[in-house]
Amino acid sequence: MEHAYGLYTHIRANKRRSIALLVGLFGLAYVMVFAGALAGEALTWNASLDWLLRRAGSDWVAAVPWATLGTALWILIAYRFHQRLIDLVTGGYEVTRREQPRLWDLLETLCISRGITMPKLKIMDSDALNAFATGMNPQQFSITVTQGLIQTLEDAELEAVLGHELTHIRNGDVRLLVIAVVIAGVISFFAELIVRIFFQSGLMWGGGRRRRDGDRRGSGGALYALLIAVALVATAWILSIMIRFALSRSREYLADAGSVELTKNPDAMIMALRKIEGRGDLARANSAIMEMCVDNPREDFADLFDTHPPIQSRIDALVKFAGGRDPGPIELPSPEEATAPTEPSTAGPWGASLTASDATGPLDAGAVLPGGPQPWGQNPRTEPLGPPGPWGPCQGGEP
Repeated sequence: MEHAYGLYTHIRANKRRSIALLVGLFGLAYVMVFAGALAGEALTWNASLDWLLRRAGSDWVAAVPWATLGTALWILIAYRFHQRLIDLVTGGYEVTRREQPRLWDLLETLCISRGITMPKLKIMDSDALNAFATGMNPQQFSITVTQGLIQTLEDAELEAVLGHELTHIRNGDVRLLVIAVVIAGVISFFAELIVRIFFQSGLMWGGGRRRRDGDRRGSGGALYALLIAVALVATAWILSIMIRFALSRSREYLADAGSVELTKNPDAMIMALRKIEGRGDLARANSAIMEMCVDNPREDFADLFDTHPPIQSRIDALVKFAGGRDPGPIELPSPEEATAPTEPSTAGPWGASLTASDATGPLDAGAVLPGGPQPWGQNPRTEPLGPPGPWGPCQGGEP
């Protein structure tokens, strides 16, 4: 029997929308191909705009199979090596039960409760509070958790975060987001290439290299063709970014709900979000990795390019639909304060211990050490010596 968790109806609808968005990303890749073809024709021929558009259309038809093959190859490479690239960027490393027994047990218990194949467990040496899941299939799936998160969150809160990431894996969010990021990377690459060609060609300023005559009925269309190409590139690039953000943004509510269904503890998820709030920026991670995290504190203009809903909106949803309680923003000590050395205690296991200030001079033979009676009776300095033992006189009392 297949196990499912989260909001089932929304998950199915979200998967259909995600597939449609990915098809749209392939469409944007084809738009980039046409823009590149149009720019190439404009740099080659001195002709009218209509003639250049027809030539670019013919080039596009011939290039579509190669563009499809190249995009598929790009995805295949990402399918095999994306996890290594992510680990290289973040410094994440795999751990075992012996190295992280607390974290391992929490994740294993969640997986066993739902019959889920346990993903690999990885640690990132960072004081930031965050976690993310990656992978394209059950053999590759992994969850990476920062050291800061492990040290700051209680067991129930850490379990809620692991449940959040497991929901991302189970719902297919991780796979789709990786594919979207890969395809968007292709678009960004071609966008930069075409823009560079545009500005370096000199056509923008009326110059440029000498071009062949392509249409005797008109000329002067090259500049307009390049402007159209740049407009197509800019549109495709912006839409690809928005699509990536839509894939991430719409899934965070479902992952929060899935975590609550797994753990039966909405308060733990709320507390985890409150502690993570504003403390999740991974300095070594790029924007693509931050999109996969529990929270992405990097904000853009007017929230248009935010990859995650605001923490407050997610908590409000948990309070409204899961019955959780919101404690409000939580103040946590800074990493420097948390690791600052403290004054050594003057209390030993059986009372006050001798400190440097006490040792101002030699002790008298009859002096009593601080702390009063010791667990074996009076202070050994005042108790009479007993009969000799195998290594000399023993301390105190009868043999």
